[in-house]
Amino acid sequence: MMRFAGPFLAVDWGTTNRRCFRIEAGRVTDSASDDRGAAAVTDFAAEAAGLRARLGDLPMLLAGMVGSSIGWRTAPYAPAPAGIPALAAALTWIDARTVIVPGVATARDVMRGEELQLLGAAIAGMAPPDALLCQPGTHSKWARMEAGRIAGFTTAMTGELFALIRSHGLLAAQLGAPAVAGAAFLEGEAEGRRRDLAASLFGIRASGLLGLRDDADAASHASGLLIGAEVAARLAESRADAVHILTDSPLGGLYAAAIEAQGARAILLDSRTAFISGAAALATEIA
Repeated sequence: MMRFAGPFLAVDWGTTNRRCFRIEAGRVTDSASDDRGAAAVTDFAAEAAGLRARLGDLPMLLAGMVGSSIGWRTAPYAPAPAGIPALAAALTWIDARTVIVPGVATARDVMRGEELQLLGAAIAGMAPPDALLCQPGTHSKWARMEAGRIAGFTTAMTGELFALIRSHGLLAAQLGAPAVAGAAFLEGEAEGRRRDLAASLFGIRASGLLGLRDDADAASHASGLLIGAEVAARLAESRADAVHILTDSPLGGLYAAAIEAQGARAILLDSRTAFISGAAALATEIA
C-alpha cells in the first residue's frame, strides 16, 4: 500500500456535494469543490481519476458518504470512543493509493464524514480535548469529546424536518422567507424549549390566520422552534456551559443564537480548517 508521507488529496465527499484538497506538509496548496456528491455518482473510479487530473496524481483519503451504501464501497464503522489511531486501524483500501476513512458508531448512532472534523478540531487546538461539539446540518451531530477522542454523540434530524415542513404540508405556503436570527427566531427558540413541537408548529398556522404574526417571519419562527428544542435537549443532557460549533454556513449562526439564548457560550469554528487538520493527522498516522 502507498504511504501518505508526502503530498496527498483529502476528499470530504458528502451526499450532494464534495470538497477536495491537495495537502502538502499540513497546508492546503490547491482545492476544488462541486456538486458531484455520492448520490450523483455511478463510476467512482472515474471520479477519483478526474480529481487526480485536476489536483495531482497523489494518494487519496476519502471521507464521508463515499464510504456508505450509496458510495464506492461500504466502509465499516470504528466504534466509539475513537481517535485518529482507531480510524487508521479501520481504513478500507480501494487500491494501493486510495483509501476510505471509516465512520464512527456507538450502540445507538452512527456518523460518516463528521469524524475527521471533530478530531481535527481537537488536534488543531480549535476546541479543548474535553468539549461538546455541534455540527449543524440536515442531520446535526452533537459530539462529546473526551481526551481528544469522540466518546459519544447524538444525531438530530432537525434540518431534514425543517426542509420537509417547508416544502410539503400545511405550513409550506407560509415558510418561503429565509430563516434569520431575529426576534421571530428567538421567540420560536423560547417556545421550542418546551419541546411540544407538534402543537407549537400548528401555532404557526393559527398565528397566520389570526393575524398574530406576519408570514414573512414564519420560517424564522419555525426554525427557532426546531433548533430551540434540539439545543434544549442536548444542553440538558450534557450540562455543558459552552458549545463549539463546526460550520461553514449561516446555519451555524442560528445555532449560536439559540445556544446563547439558553445560557451557554457558543464558539464558532471553521469546519474546513478542522477537516484539513483531521485529514493531515490521519495521513501522518499511516505515513
